[in-house]
Amino acid sequence: MLERRPLFPGVIEINHQAGWRIGCSVYLLYDENDWVLIDIGYEENVDEIIELIRQIDFPISQCRGLIATHADVDHIQGLAKAKSLLKAPVLAHPKAVESLETGDRIKTFAEISAQNVHLEMPTIKVEKAIHDGDIITIGKRKLEVWHTPGHTDSQLAFRFGNLLLSGDNIYRDGSVGAIDAHHGSDIPSFISSLERIAASDIEWLLPSHGPVFQKNNELLTSTIDRLKGYLTLADFGTCATHWPLMDDWDKELAEGRLPSERTQTA
Repeated sequence: MLERRPLFPGVIEINHQAGWRIGCSVYLLYDENDWVLIDIGYEENVDEIIELIRQIDFPISQCRGLIATHADVDHIQGLAKAKSLLKAPVLAHPKAVESLETGDRIKTFAEISAQNVHLEMPTIKVEKAIHDGDIITIGKRKLEVWHTPGHTDSQLAFRFGNLLLSGDNIYRDGSVGAIDAHHGSDIPSFISSLERIAASDIEWLLPSHGPVFQKNNELLTSTIDRLKGYLTLADFGTCATHWPLMDDWDKELAEGRLPSERTQTA
């Protein structure tokens, strides 16, 4: 057996336990013999992850759930295989259910033809839809569900004491999960989700990619301000709520102003 390397009491992150990066962050939360997995990553890594769980002496039959933070392929492609091995129920937000159960390759980012991304997206039955405010019991401990849309419409975070398993909301460098209309991104919702995290008394953020870090309100404020700027930038296509440049152009067209006149009066 291998020695367990918990990040916090009741929390093991699989990449940290292994000592190398297998994929997205996969969190094993436990109390006594009961445990759950938050995300699983790609199908090709499932055998390695489950073997590691065996080696750190968690009873395979005591897995109480496979929980999806959201329905992006790099987080959930391996769910069907993991479920077949662990015989555990799958839990996800209602807005992730259709993508998971139909194997939607577009919304899950399994198919991005322009970047030569062509991944399989196995279908998986979701046994339980979970909502904001729901409590998942792990032994004697409680995991509180937060719905934090923005990156995707189904993005979840999970409060575990003073910890927040924060999904793709924010990373240690201030980056956020990709903003893309194809998988349900929404910038105003993203801002609200980050504001909720900033206003909380959470002490540590455990993201779905990269290292765990202490909650830093200066970092969160800077990121929120950056996202507010995205609301009026064409860079973010239909995820932007307004493009002020078009208002300026409408006015210039109506006034019949030439480019040279615009420059002179700017």
